Amino acid sequence: MSQSATDAARRGGELKERIRAADHAYYVLDQPVLSDAEYDRLMRELAALEAAHPELADPDSPTQRVSGAPAARFERVAHREPMLSLGNVQTDAELDELDARVHRLLGLPESVEVAYVCEPKLDGLSAELVYEDGAFVSGSTRGDGAYGEDVTRNLRTVGGLQANRGVPQRLAGRPPRRIEVRGEVLLQKRHFEAMNQLILRQGGVPFANPRNAAAGSLRQLDWRITATRPLSFIAYEALVPHGEPWGTHWEKLRALAALGFDTNPENALCHGIAEVKRYRDRMERRRFELPYDTDGVVVKVDDLDWRRRLGAASKFPRWAAAFKYPPQEEATRVRAIWASVGRTGILTPVVEVDPVQLSGATVSRATLHNEDEMRRKDIRQGDWVLIRRAGEVIPEVVKPLPERRTGAETFFEFPRHCPICGAAVVREEGEKVYRCTGAACPAQLQGRLRHFAQRRAMDVDGLGDKLCAQLVETGLVKDFADLYAITHERWEGLERMAEKSAQNMVDALERSKDTTLRRLLFGLGIPQVGEATAATLARHFGTVATFLAASEEELLAVRDIGPESAREIRAWTSEPQNVRVVERLLAAGVAPAPEEVDARGALAGKTVVLTGGLSRLSRDEAKAEIERRGGKVSGSVSRKTHLVVAGEEAGSKLEKARALGVRVIGEEEFLALLEE
Repeated sequence: MSQSATDAARRGGELKERIRAADHAYYVLDQPVLSDAEYDRLMRELAALEAAHPELADPDSPTQRVSGAPAARFERVAHREPMLSLGNVQTDAELDELDARVHRLLGLPESVEVAYVCEPKLDGLSAELVYEDGAFVSGSTRGDGAYGEDVTRNLRTVGGLQANRGVPQRLAGRPPRRIEVRGEVLLQKRHFEAMNQLILRQGGVPFANPRNAAAGSLRQLDWRITATRPLSFIAYEALVPHGEPWGTHWEKLRALAALGFDTNPENALCHGIAEVKRYRDRMERRRFELPYDTDGVVVKVDDLDWRRRLGAASKFPRWAAAFKYPPQEEATRVRAIWASVGRTGILTPVVEVDPVQLSGATVSRATLHNEDEMRRKDIRQGDWVLIRRAGEVIPEVVKPLPERRTGAETFFEFPRHCPICGAAVVREEGEKVYRCTGAACPAQLQGRLRHFAQRRAMDVDGLGDKLCAQLVETGLVKDFADLYAITHERWEGLERMAEKSAQNMVDALERSKDTTLRRLLFGLGIPQVGEATAATLARHFGTVATFLAASEEELLAVRDIGPESAREIRAWTSEPQNVRVVERLLAAGVAPAPEEVDARGALAGKTVVLTGGLSRLSRDEAKAEIERRGGKVSGSVSRKTHLVVAGEEAGSKLEKARALGVRVIGEEEFLALLEE
């Protein structure tokens, strides 16, 4: 692999890890860690990188999958049709490109004005309601697009923009025999403010913004808590399994209102892209007057037959897009710059500013990501800066205002020792970041514990951020192995841990001992070792001891492991403190099973492509089953593809497979193949 390809693979891995962490924080924890603008930039950079380097194609890439895996605490619900994300456009040129693409794919002359339905982009939580014979039977969140969380009882308590509306328990008129209604669950601004005031009076921690409050309120295990929150549901889509009785989306919205749903009164039918732009400009001027938060406009092709012909890519429909408003900006003064230490030991410069109001929230700090960005933007302590926030939780510094400098401003110098543990801070050659070298640094330990416990690693149910913080603060845990030494009595002595929850934690830790090598390697937080790399290492080395003893040359011999990855992995396994932690984990009873790879099965040595939705396996589960049988999962179909597994709503990959003569099987045949 060339150096440029190696650099691209490394950067791609960094982007994927950061985006997935942001997705988990936003969709699962309801605690955003990136601004929308920064998230969009990372996603665009990743998409451009994958386009320039097709060898990085990966069906599990954030560019190919809808964000937001369902939380384990809810029952999973399969969506009959995927709830896709929307592609973002941010300029007039990109809107024109959307319109030109619609014309080109439909074969329409430029003189034909396409009708679009424009809707305010609502900042809440997407949900799907299922009605049979007019009665509400189930409801779920969007989740990862293919599977959502069952929140039926919670949704029964949700109201609407109007006092007498909301989620109807029975539909009005003559509804289709089965109809799936999609919409947004949100908190109106006045309800959000009143709810936060009540929380403050009760001594609680207020929600950061209406979106977080809506998501946290709907995703309560106790529906009675949801019932106390003044949530609203606004319908924007409906699906009928056996043929929709409408010809246009505009007709569909009118039908939803007649069935008893709130639809947005600000929706508009626009003829041509020029009218779309006028609607966008009008709504941007009025956005802060609306009773709910909105950060853009959704643009949808109105004709439903045209929509079916346009279809969808893996993640986005080709007939719709979201125009995002530019973030709001404000000038303020930098009080100080200091270094924050993250889970992997990376020191991030944080800017503390005089508090300002942006998008309805008080902002007092922002991130600069790394030293290079801070130097590039030339941000100094004492500077006046432009700070930006458009509904995001973590704002960003746009630029300094050098014309307002007095000469008293000072440069921030990164500390040579960790501000948390005092260990040496280093910046390796070629790296953009400074790292704390302290393996027992408390700042890293809290994040590492959370990473170790997550579902895709050791799967310790219930070990969340607050509990991890307590374990570090009380000194109960100094490394992963200490978790398994905590007694029931010690768990029960922690804040908010009653007898039952303490027993649940003991049981969860006991279950986690029965794990696999790939999960353990991923959970250890080894630099350069994400989920895919952990699986590759587990299959190659087979045991913990063999992996720990591997030299840099032996690591380089592993498929997809480059020089930088081999160097960082070997540096980790050469650190005695890290080896002792692994040995203590094994002594505590953690028994990682080797990856079972069937080198003689029907999939051994085969390249398999998954397309469409599977009803009995998630995409992750299907991929794991293929790899366990010696196969390799690819994100694209080529002449080297041996097999395509086509689920529901399979798209262009299925067409390409047929054109190339690649074998195609359905879900039932695939499951039978796994049983061989």
